[in-house]
Amino acid sequence: MKRESGFTLIELVVVMVLIGLLAATALPKYVDLKNEANQASVEGIAGALSAASALNFAGCLAVGGVTTAGKCTALSAATAKCSGIGALLSPAITITAGALPATTVQGAYYIVTDSALTTAGVSCTLVQGDGTATGVSATYTAFATGA
Repeated sequence: MKRESGFTLIELVVVMVLIGLLAATALPKYVDLKNEANQASVEGIAGALSAASALNFAGCLAVGGVTTAGKCTALSAATAKCSGIGALLSPAITITAGALPATTVQGAYYIVTDSALTTAGVSCTLVQGDGTATGVSATYTAFATGA
């Protein structure tokens, strides 16, 4: 009598059940990672905006507030706002000021309250679109470089 080699039906069913259990436990973790990644992304951009504003402020102090390429971009306290700090990054990012849309655009940046900058610094809340109505937010500090 010749013996066949291979898997029995019961072995295949057991393997499929185990794969299903592993997938069921891994799926909620994947969803959590997506939310954490979006939060880390917006916090990174907010940190870059805060650093760019602080470096620009320090550069302007060093050159007496005169606009100088690579050192100082004049940001008047009378006209500069939180949304303007995106232009200090390289490459620059566009930050849309005003009310959030009904559904935020994935990867777009918004500021609901576009506060005027001060030389003492102002706290700005950046919202990164993630396809939901609220997006993901982080706070950064922005400085004006003159009166």
